[in-house]
Amino acid sequence: MRKQIKHILTAAVTFTGVAAFSQNNPKDTLNTGVIDVVKPYTPTISDAFKVKEVPALDDKTTETKKDIKYNIFSFPVASTFTPAKGKAEGIEKAKSIKLFDNYATLGVGSYTTLIGELYVNHALSRTETVGGYFSHHSSGGGIADLVLDDNFSDSKINVNYASRLRYMSWKLEGGFQHQNYNWYGVPESQIDQVQLDGIQVDHKFNNAYVGGDITFEDTYLNSGTALFRHFGDNMGSGENRFVLTGKADIPVNYEEIATELKIDYLGGRFDRSYNLEEEIKYSNFQIGLSPTYQLKQDDLTLDLGVSVYFMSDIEASDNKLFIYPNISASYRLVSEVLIAYGGIQGDLQQNSYYDFAKENPFVSPTLFVQPTDQLYNAFAGIKGKVTSNMSYKFAGHYISDKSKALFKNNAIQTENQMNYSYGNSFGVVYDDMKSFGVSGELSVDLNRNFTASLKGQYFAYSTNNEEEAWNLPDFKGSLFLDYQIDEKWFAGANIYFVGKRKDQYYVADSLVNSTPITVSLDGYFDANAHAGYHITEQLSIFAKMNNLASQGYQRWQNFPVQSFQALAGATYKFDF
Repeated sequence: MRKQIKHILTAAVTFTGVAAFSQNNPKDTLNTGVIDVVKPYTPTISDAFKVKEVPALDDKTTETKKDIKYNIFSFPVASTFTPAKGKAEGIEKAKSIKLFDNYATLGVGSYTTLIGELYVNHALSRTETVGGYFSHHSSGGGIADLVLDDNFSDSKINVNYASRLRYMSWKLEGGFQHQNYNWYGVPESQIDQVQLDGIQVDHKFNNAYVGGDITFEDTYLNSGTALFRHFGDNMGSGENRFVLTGKADIPVNYEEIATELKIDYLGGRFDRSYNLEEEIKYSNFQIGLSPTYQLKQDDLTLDLGVSVYFMSDIEASDNKLFIYPNISASYRLVSEVLIAYGGIQGDLQQNSYYDFAKENPFVSPTLFVQPTDQLYNAFAGIKGKVTSNMSYKFAGHYISDKSKALFKNNAIQTENQMNYSYGNSFGVVYDDMKSFGVSGELSVDLNRNFTASLKGQYFAYSTNNEEEAWNLPDFKGSLFLDYQIDEKWFAGANIYFVGKRKDQYYVADSLVNSTPITVSLDGYFDANAHAGYHITEQLSIFAKMNNLASQGYQRWQNFPVQSFQALAGATYKFDF
């Protein structure tokens, strides 16, 4: 209705306007038929009016500039000055340090300690070198309140040959190691029996190996290593291991996949088990393949990979396939100042008699050897530099292991006793275990002359079958200091702290029903220091002091260590 009213009003106004126009022009002669245009309208723009007068300056202080004339009177001057030629200022150069290819060290100390080292390296040509080393460390023992021998010795020799070409370098080496230890850690309850039996507690290890590595440049095949090792002891035990690894970059759709191949064979035997006179044999064969793709974008580096292992337990005729994640990442939050990193990885860890004896030389030759299935190791942390000479690192981890190897004190045998069955040796038990840990590290490098490093680690464990995570500490700490005082004097120190561990004491008697007792081992503190003086650029002398706190702590149950130790010696560097 509103739209209709609007239309009506519009029509009425239009009609009224037309009528009024007609009345005002009664004689309209407008010819609506033809319109003649006489001349088109052409507008013009007039010129602007401009003031062309120059204003007169009415200033009484203004004066006319006067012309000034200069006259120069020159006359010769006698001079005897002769400028000297320019000369660059000299820079005092530091005396270059003479480097030698070979050195020999000899030292003696308390507890009838003897150390000796000889390292030689000779260049056959610009691309070939041959070398080797020999080292010896022994002690006559003498720990207080022991009734058994506690002497030890460790001697090893190595020879090697290396060749470095333009696109390839390779190295061959071989060596032998002989070690002698004693099962001297007898508990007090067995000392009388040990003296009555008059047992010999020495345990000797022999380690022979040969191997090599090769590295390529500008090829898809990066490197490869090979190692064969035979390890045994004087108790009839023997073990062979062969490890072959290779690394290559596999091109896939214009991308490169970093791939590692690993072949690992382990086989060995022990004359008997701890409880029975029956032979123990073990034989494992593993093939592992680990491809990884790396993605880099700005401040982010991401490694995406997986590890696949095929294992054959030859003795048990059992084959298994293992698949593990292999993922890690790092992100630069603030350039080099703050870098966040993390990841989750897994691995099939090949345990061996050699590895067990290297960590704990007091194991018995009656071990059951099997690999550890590390399901995952999840870790995260931050690292970076506070200043140009101070760096830090904080991290945490959570690990899940199947068949984790733990050292545990062997039970005391009252029947069919061997020289290691008086509670003075260790065996290995396996358990499914989860472990959590946090760590922090701070490193300071003020200059070339002073460096320091401080590190601390805390651990918590959860076991499935065993009562405790045997002989694993709840805390570890260390401090390292090195100081080059001047051109002649140098000094350093290192401090270790290991927290509490737990072990077990058990008497296996067929006539008495005995219950295992859990034993808590106290944490220990070990401080060491050294100092030296360079008599010449080839000859220097040194002194070392170990266990400054003189603590006769127990690293393993019933195995105290030597208290305060002092040692002095000399090092001579030379060329052929």
